[in-house]
Amino acid sequence: MNRKIKKKVLELLAEGDLAKSRNALLKYDEHGLVNPLFSALYRPEERLRWHTVTIFGEVLARLAEKDMEAARIVMRRYLWSLNDESGGIGWGAPEAMAEAMCHHQGLCDEYLHMLISYMLPDGPLDHQDGNFLELPALQQGLLWGVCRLAEKRQALMVQQGIVSDLLPYIQSPDATVRGLAAKTIGLLDGSVRDDLLQQLLEDNEEVRLYHDGEISVCTVSQLTGKYLE
Repeated sequence: MNRKIKKKVLELLAEGDLAKSRNALLKYDEHGLVNPLFSALYRPEERLRWHTVTIFGEVLARLAEKDMEAARIVMRRYLWSLNDESGGIGWGAPEAMAEAMCHHQGLCDEYLHMLISYMLPDGPLDHQDGNFLELPALQQGLLWGVCRLAEKRQALMVQQGIVSDLLPYIQSPDATVRGLAAKTIGLLDGSVRDDLLQQLLEDNEEVRLYHDGEISVCTVSQLTGKYLE
């Protein structure tokens, strides 16, 4: 049965129709969707992977309403996948965590501080608040997740006071990281006029962004200008 569900989930997601996939998967028990969605999260196909992020967040929110401890286990699996000792890399984990927190207040209350910790450098032993992610590809996912929460839970994210933590990311050699950092800063504090941010207004490197089920292409300059108006 698990193999059949996994095959069906992948087939639905591969079609690229988010609304159809979402509606079709409503008939499945959330517990049974967890492992198939984890598998889909690691797929190389861009649209399939992003649609998995969206649907996984919604599924996990529904699971949390029925069985909060089961939802916590999934969130801990995300965290473990980002741990060096796991032997994995954690592809999709920050994005999926953030999407779940967008849809469920309880998960957000419990795990937001952990998501933010991945932005922060490791400190001295008695002040280790950070779990810094070094890979730019993981930073892309992390900043997408932070940005997504800044859109959906703006007041809460403003309270976290993370704008100063985002500023170093606008110096990243990775265009997506720079663009997402600038967008998030604009969402949380449109009054920021850091000199480095101003330089991004001349940054014409392209960025691929996922939003509302679709993937679009824009430049860092366009993204920065739009959210710092």
